[in-house]
Amino acid sequence: MEKVPMTAAGYNRLQEELKHLKSVERPAVIRAIAEAREHGDLSENAEYTAARERQSFIEGRVLELEDKISRAEIIDVAKVSGSTIKFGATVTLADEDTDEESTYQIVGQDESDIKSGFLSITAPLARALIGKSVGDTVEVTTPAGSKSYEVVKLEYR
Repeated sequence: MEKVPMTAAGYNRLQEELKHLKSVERPAVIRAIAEAREHGDLSENAEYTAARERQSFIEGRVLELEDKISRAEIIDVAKVSGSTIKFGATVTLADEDTDEESTYQIVGQDESDIKSGFLSITAPLARALIGKSVGDTVEVTTPAGSKSYEVVKLEYR
């Protein structure tokens, strides 16, 4: 069984989402299905169909979250250190064409949010950064073409 790397914060978010689905969403959709059944003919009942679809989504997401939580490998970023980029590193990069700087933390796939500066470990940029040090140049192929970045700063926080 393959482990899923994530930070403690990411693990806690998954736990909270699972708890919310089980304690709030699941009972609400069960009530919605019961109400829709009271309206009669189920074959032409849009509320019933919508509630069943919502229930299917919720149950699928619950199974997905339980699977990821059971396979989670929680990495305490505060205990990680070194001069090379690893999971959990916060990296500042300078675009070699524009000198524009960007800062990203390398996190688990379920935690990624590029607009907030969280880069998935499975992203091409993160994979290219792993093992690099401050001063190294990284080349990444993006949908817009090839981009070069210089590692300006590395920290574990």
